[in-house]
Amino acid sequence: MNRKKAMIAYLKSRRSVTLPFLEGPGPDTAELSELLEIATRVPDHGKLTPWRLVVIAGDQRAIAGDKLAALTKLRDPQVSDEMLDVERNRFLPAPLTIGVISAAQIHAKVPVIEQQLSAACVCFNLVHGAHALGFAAQWVTRWFAFDQEAAAIFGAKPGEFFAGFVHIGTPTIVPPERERPNVNDVVEYWQG
Repeated sequence: MNRKKAMIAYLKSRRSVTLPFLEGPGPDTAELSELLEIATRVPDHGKLTPWRLVVIAGDQRAIAGDKLAALTKLRDPQVSDEMLDVERNRFLPAPLTIGVISAAQIHAKVPVIEQQLSAACVCFNLVHGAHALGFAAQWVTRWFAFDQEAAAIFGAKPGEFFAGFVHIGTPTIVPPERERPNVNDVVEYWQG
């Protein structure tokens, strides 16, 4: 068996870097193309491609935040300026965010949950791909991932939602290791 020691070491040490600690540069055009190819190599029973990707980069990051702030203000005219600033900065400072829309279809042999899990795999492949290219990433959902009106701002159609938004950039910190579950506490061996 050909063990891939570097890959094993990476998988055992992978850590997310949160949005405030992601800055430029981000992937260039060639790296983004490679990252998107990596992202879409996921289990996809029935070859349904039950997901789409939305790239938010450059000046579009601030525009996206402005649109979320405007929706927030429309819904709550009394919202504080601080909360509006939070919405305006949802995609900053990371130079790139990729949203993954879960676009499950009704299919006789492929349950919706299986299609949704495929979209989740796209999110995680974006994280792995970003790290493999020398960047860092954070996969998040926020209120606008599941709110139909907000998700529509980013291209979700009725009945769709975002499996996640993956922020990608150059890390400004090395995140500390966090406590992990004891494998013996979460694994059972089925005995029939």
